[in-house]
Amino acid sequence: MHSVVVTLGGLITLAIFYLGARMAGWAPATGAFVFIWAWLAAAILNGAVGVLKAGIPLMNEAGAFVLIFGIPAAAAWYLAYRAGR
Repeated sequence: MHSVVVTLGGLITLAIFYLGARMAGWAPATGAFVFIWAWLAAAILNGAVGVLKAGIPLMNEAGAFVLIFGIPAAAAWYLAYRAGR
């Protein structure tokens, strides 16, 4: 359940970055690219907390990382690609 909530949080954060870039007058693709790096840092931090504080095995966190980072990052890549056309 935690993975689903964090992934949904990532998609909401992507929307904030994407729309924020548009409102700031930047290219929307810029917001998507900045989001990918920020989300990578957040996903790594989430995994580190899971392993170090919650005692979750590294292999479990690695599997969750693929979904937690991958789904919002793929959506950001798609939005950046579509906006760049």
